Amino acid sequence: MAVSDECKLKFQDLKSKRSFRFITFKIDEQTQQVVVDRLGQPGDTYDDFTASMPDNECRYAVYDFDFTTDENCQKSKIFFVSCHGQITGPQTRRG
Repeated sequence: MAVSDECKLKFQDLKSKRSFRFITFKIDEQTQQVVVDRLGQPGDTYDDFTASMPDNECRYAVYDFDFTTDENCQKSKIFFVSCHGQITGPQTRRG
């Protein structure tokens, strides 16, 4: 399974420029590539992120999580998420 160039470029934008809060990806069955599905704006919340995940399809995502440490330092971590919708069958689960 190939990953489209757009996925790589958007991930670099999230990582280095913090252009997005999250990016969701899906598999394009025609091209057999992982492609960008949705770009979350920097002001989007975790609730916006979870709402962007469909119940009946698989998605992959990266989420830029901001938090404050016990020492009151601002930090950020990027998480990779694999989401297999609650009603997907074995054919659509590829992760």
